[in-house]
Amino acid sequence: MAFSHDLELESSSPPLVFDVRRSEPELVAPAKPTPHETKLLSDIDTQQGLRIQIPIIQFYRNNPSVAGKDPVKAIRHALAETLVFYYPLAGRIKDGPDGSLVVDCNEEGVMFIEADADITLQQFGHTLKPPFPNFQELLYQPPGSEAVTDTPIFIIQVTRLKCGGFIFTLRFNHTIVDGVGAFQFATTVAGIARGVFQEPPFEPLWHRDLLLARDPPRVTFNHREYEQLTDSGDAVPQNYEQRSFFFGPAETAAIRALLPRDLDEHATTFEVLTSYVWRCRTRALQFNPKEDVRMMCIVDARGKFTSASLTNYYGSCFGFPAAVAAAGEISSEPLEYAVRLIQKARGEVSEEYVHSVADLMATSGRPLFTVVRSCLVLDTTDIGFRDLDFGWGKAVYGGMAVAGAGTFPAVNFHVPSENAKGEEGILVLVSLPSQVMKIFAKELDDNLVKTNTTI
Repeated sequence: MAFSHDLELESSSPPLVFDVRRSEPELVAPAKPTPHETKLLSDIDTQQGLRIQIPIIQFYRNNPSVAGKDPVKAIRHALAETLVFYYPLAGRIKDGPDGSLVVDCNEEGVMFIEADADITLQQFGHTLKPPFPNFQELLYQPPGSEAVTDTPIFIIQVTRLKCGGFIFTLRFNHTIVDGVGAFQFATTVAGIARGVFQEPPFEPLWHRDLLLARDPPRVTFNHREYEQLTDSGDAVPQNYEQRSFFFGPAETAAIRALLPRDLDEHATTFEVLTSYVWRCRTRALQFNPKEDVRMMCIVDARGKFTSASLTNYYGSCFGFPAAVAAAGEISSEPLEYAVRLIQKARGEVSEEYVHSVADLMATSGRPLFTVVRSCLVLDTTDIGFRDLDFGWGKAVYGGMAVAGAGTFPAVNFHVPSENAKGEEGILVLVSLPSQVMKIFAKELDDNLVKTNTTI
């Protein structure tokens, strides 16, 4: 079978060009006075790898039932009301003692941008997926705003479309919220905008003290995701390319058919697709077969805590344990080999694991995760961005705007999506050097064809 990534179609289609007219960015402060104080961020929040900005994008159709209602005004109002309950997000991140970070809760506000585009939603095509044309115009990021400190914690842009639909983009500072936390915040904004909430449906939980290093610190796991490696042959090229690959029911079933039945029954779709992408990626990058490669899976740890309920915690609360193996093994062993490595690594995350990471950060200078021959992956299929409803219905596409994170391009995202046939599936957002991307896409196809012929 052929993999449905439509690379040839994408490369031959003319680029979509349109104008976006933006108003001057404004700062939206909490609708009511909020405490002025300084709050310490956790040792999970402040690790080097999270000192980045992450963009989210949502596309909405015209909805005749709300004719005459302006999404810009509705969202701006809801934003101010929401910030009363999430007031630290209206402040500014500052440097703290010993390499830590704090938030100055000063009510400066989040950046809000009103815009209009001379395009309809239909002109984006039947299938919305990253990379999106003119993305830099759909989320304006003023010069210097990429810094983590002394800049707005959120940037939000609402762009009206000619058809009556709109695009909502949000960029969040990862040192103070993670994807789940950003979704919790956006859920409240959406609920207030459509008139069903007056306050959050759950009490926002700050409690960063729960994820500070222990006294005395004790690192109880071998955190291979933070090993500091050097490799002169692993310099990052500048010509990276972004693609989204759709895994529908047929593709997923074909990949699962490569696994023994007992493993297929117990492996999640995320584990199966991640393992398959890891193998194809490793082959495409043509690493030395004796050198180790890593796939680091981000695991939400909120449900792993037994000492406290962190359901409504909106700071970073996850681990990304590394599955590690020689490149030659990942490339040549049956797929089940990679699946079992992924499962074992993901299973390590617990309350103790997260505390161990916090202790490592505090005692080792908040190191960056391993970047040499590594890839990070996040499953966003259950977070719910596509379900965010500001009053115009659910998003046509909702979730991660680009692959990669900060200056590290090798971050893949799994995003729920629908193809042109109306089939539900998963988009895997990938960033690779341009010359490698073609090899990777071919590996996706060839692996299915070759292995299917042997089953």
